[in-house]
Amino acid sequence: MNKTSMTALKTAAACAMLAGMGAAVAHVTLPPGGATVGSDYNAAFRVGHACEGAKATTGLAVRLPKGFVLSDAQERKGWKLDVQKSGDGEVRWTAEKPENALPGSERAEFVLRGKVPATPGTLWFKVLQTCDTGVADWAEVPASGSSTAGLKSPAAKLNVVAQGVATVDVRDGWVRQSVPGQSGTGAFMKLTAPTGAKLVSISTPAAGIAEVHEMKMEGDTMKMRELTGGLDLPAGQTVELKPGGYHVMMMDLKGALAKGATVPMTLKFEDAKGVKTALDVTLPVGAPEGADAAGSAHQHKH
Repeated sequence: MNKTSMTALKTAAACAMLAGMGAAVAHVTLPPGGATVGSDYNAAFRVGHACEGAKATTGLAVRLPKGFVLSDAQERKGWKLDVQKSGDGEVRWTAEKPENALPGSERAEFVLRGKVPATPGTLWFKVLQTCDTGVADWAEVPASGSSTAGLKSPAAKLNVVAQGVATVDVRDGWVRQSVPGQSGTGAFMKLTAPTGAKLVSISTPAAGIAEVHEMKMEGDTMKMRELTGGLDLPAGQTVELKPGGYHVMMMDLKGALAKGATVPMTLKFEDAKGVKTALDVTLPVGAPEGADAAGSAHQHKH
């Protein structure tokens, strides 16, 4: 758990938390979002399917990365738990009987707890998944950087961020393009806060004002209002800012935003204890393929 008592707001670069950050849902992954340096962390490894050609998962072995200090692991009914703390350490769950195995059609979490390092960086948890037929070794790590794009069997990734940097996961972000003379536009993204938070403010050099707004129908009129109290991000739940719903309203644009350009933006958060954090992101201009870009956010009535 994040026990930081820091209250001074800092802004810092995001640790590649935009689109393409997570592994595909078919992989063994950790929940979206990072962990603050030196904090306690619940690592819930999500298993979404059996090995290729198999019907069930019969075992899961997590190899602990250097710098992660294991405290304990959560037992599973009908599974044997083995914890090896020597060396870098390993936690292994094994189904005691075939009927206790995890069917390929079901999803489950295997949880261990520990403390992350005191310095920022990326932790890679290599996971060996054993099935009734064959194995899947989720152990690939990029040669450089932290993007898992292009990796067939990526290890589970955890970003460890500095004090004051939000652990909120930001993905699929984009800004609607604008034309010369246009005063406003919208920005959209998906936000996931591992332990819960509230998005309290936004700033960007591309606009004089940036606010979180909500659009909804009142009678037969679509109206928009500012969320003056901020946008709640329940723990572990993804909140989507999208056209026709919650979104970032950018007003007093400093210039036209052409498709293909990028917009830097600072998102500021606050947790239940009043601790303030921030995250710097860069959003591309132009709707991604398949996005609902209909309508212009600045044209609706307040």
